[in-house]
Amino acid sequence: MKMLPQLGFVLLLPFLMLAGVAQAADAPPAIADVVAGADRQEGYFDFYYQPNTGQILLEVERWNEEFLYASALATGIGSNDIGLDRGQLGGGRVVKFERHGNKVFLKHINLDYRAVSDSAAERLSVQEAFAESILAGFAVEAVEGNRVLIDLTDFLLNDVHGVATTLARSQQGSYSLDKQRSAVYLERTRNFPLNSEFEAQLTFAGSQPGALVRSVAPSPGSITVRQHHSFVQLPEAGYRARAFHPESGFWSRSYEDFAAPINEDMTRRFISRHRLEKRNPEAARSEAVEPIVYYLDAGVPEPVRSALLDGARWWNEAFEAIGYDNAFQVEMLPEDADPMDIRYNVIQWVHRSTRGWSYGSSVTDPRTGEIIKGKVTLGSLRVRQDYRIAQSLIGLAQEGSDEAIQELALSRIRQLSAHEVGHTLGIAHNFAASVNARASVMDYPHPALEISDNGVLDALNAYDIGLGQWDFQTIKYGYADYATALEESVGLSTTLQENRDAGLHFISDADSRAPGGAHPLAHMWDNGADPVTELERLLAVRGSALERFGAQNLRAGQPYAELEEILVPLYFLHRYQVEAVHRLIGGIYYEYSIYDGENAQPEQITPISAEDQMRALDALMNTLTPSALALSPETLAAIPPKPLGYSRNRESFPLRTSLGLDFAAIAETAADHTLSGILQAERLARLVNLNSLDPTLPSIHDVFDRVMNNSWFAEKSAGQSGRVQQAVNNVTLYRLLALLRSDETDNQVKAAVNSTLQDLEDWLDSAVDETTDNSWRAHYRMALAELENWSDNASQDSLLSAPLAMPPGAPI
Repeated sequence: MKMLPQLGFVLLLPFLMLAGVAQAADAPPAIADVVAGADRQEGYFDFYYQPNTGQILLEVERWNEEFLYASALATGIGSNDIGLDRGQLGGGRVVKFERHGNKVFLKHINLDYRAVSDSAAERLSVQEAFAESILAGFAVEAVEGNRVLIDLTDFLLNDVHGVATTLARSQQGSYSLDKQRSAVYLERTRNFPLNSEFEAQLTFAGSQPGALVRSVAPSPGSITVRQHHSFVQLPEAGYRARAFHPESGFWSRSYEDFAAPINEDMTRRFISRHRLEKRNPEAARSEAVEPIVYYLDAGVPEPVRSALLDGARWWNEAFEAIGYDNAFQVEMLPEDADPMDIRYNVIQWVHRSTRGWSYGSSVTDPRTGEIIKGKVTLGSLRVRQDYRIAQSLIGLAQEGSDEAIQELALSRIRQLSAHEVGHTLGIAHNFAASVNARASVMDYPHPALEISDNGVLDALNAYDIGLGQWDFQTIKYGYADYATALEESVGLSTTLQENRDAGLHFISDADSRAPGGAHPLAHMWDNGADPVTELERLLAVRGSALERFGAQNLRAGQPYAELEEILVPLYFLHRYQVEAVHRLIGGIYYEYSIYDGENAQPEQITPISAEDQMRALDALMNTLTPSALALSPETLAAIPPKPLGYSRNRESFPLRTSLGLDFAAIAETAADHTLSGILQAERLARLVNLNSLDPTLPSIHDVFDRVMNNSWFAEKSAGQSGRVQQAVNNVTLYRLLALLRSDETDNQVKAAVNSTLQDLEDWLDSAVDETTDNSWRAHYRMALAELENWSDNASQDSLLSAPLAMPPGAPI
């Protein structure tokens, strides 16, 4: 009887031994065994590179410790329209590594919803109420104690920047990542004590590439770029987030605080800014504990390099004004420094096949708004566009003109450098600064063009030099040093009141870019306190330059046909000032004001006066006249079609004649720019509403009468002037009918349009019988056919051709 248990034990023993062997076989190997022969880089996260396989093996031992993960596009595609540029930042995310058995997760922490509370339970309740995101999962490759080795390679060979998605969205073809043609890029994979930097060379394979890709890629079916990844230690404690105020001039960051008292706003708003502290807080002036240093791309040539350095350094004056000595510095990027390294604030020079936008962006700690890395992207062709604008105005024949033109272009580059650096300091656009005597580099400036009767350009005054009053105040709001939270609150309020007392205006993006924008000061690339006066002045400058325009505007060696692209910015010189004048029609004045609980100001919205609105409308009508739109016979005769080796491009005029200059199409595009801004659905709806509240303000019928009297009902001309008038008439009819065809148009606006078009139809019935000119009779009959097409058939298809688009103006 006693033998049976022993037998059972003997029989069970082999199974236990086999189970032990299986467990031992499943246990991951030691790190030292896996990384034998690999190149080790010590730093924030130690990692190994396996030269035989191209793998990056990452050591993880900081479990559940939050850090910043940032990504970027290290090399670009080269097309402004696609929008994938060298050095483009992808933002930053707070993440952490978690281990679950033989798996390791990289988790993105949800910071949009928080409970700022001392109660751990309260914080946990919010954390568990909202989703987090696992960005990647890894298998455990090796273990030593608390340290785990994971293979990071596939994570790095991912399209984290969304290149394929961007190509598809811009209709450039269907591309997918080809990992067989992708690898870790070791030259820019480096380690540092507080950050680990990784880069991968990625190849995207695609079919049916779009025209933009074909214009820049050597083999359009294969696009290779590099993407960068940064693992960064989060900033140490001690930084105090600064409150956002709508009048501060800074961008806003926010989160929802579920621990906020029920009588307070749950949305906590704060600004983005660099950490800056005085070395001696008690002193009125002091050096910074750690100055803000920006580094300029060494690939920038002279004289642009010096201009960029000068412009960026303007900001140091504002920091000096708040008591810092040499706290903002701009230097050349050292030869051994990587511009993608998270530790460097960089001003990068970016080439594209066409001119495009420049940007100021940053990697920011999402918890607090502290800026970790500022990144400026400057398009290299911008300076050439400014050169072309000035070349179109004064030509190159006079002694010293080339030097004056170059000085104007470099003045713009200085201002652009300051502007984009301002964004990386956390500062938003101020598109109302132009009315305060160019009070901010954060506006979009149009050159203040002063040209003598004989065509001499005052280049020194074209763009402002140095920061404006608004810029000093924004730095004061964002970076002034305060000892306590109470002192800070009082100081910020004082700064805002100083702005109001000085009459400084601030209007930013949403108000300025919105279709049919209402604010009379919210416009870009304009000048002067009075938009109408500046439009009249600019038209006079344009007219004088058009009279002088000819071969003297060319460089020696340029074909005469190249005069066309030089003429474009001159012909449309007034385009942005027209947009400024548009804002007066149906315009309302308002501020980003906040009720202080004491001094109520009930009138927060003030309509533009009837006098100013009608004055603006009359100024716009002047841009529709044949004298404003027609080109002289001398100009038309001087510009032949393109010769062999040259071709039309996006900077050329639109045409329907296949070659040469189509003066009617050119006039049509300019007229459409004026008319589409007046006949804008939101603007017209606002006119109806404002007039119903105050009948002394212009009605929509007043506006339509003025437009019709200066188009269809104007005395008709012959020759080129008549052809231009017909183009203006067609645009007017096309835009009015477009309002009727759109469900976005207010019904009362449609009623006014319908009434206006019925009056036009009655007028056309008589005009057809009265005219003996075949061209005008055909013109009138086409308009009648279009009106019948709508009224009889309610057709959504216009008989009239849509107005041709203007060549790109922005960014000038």
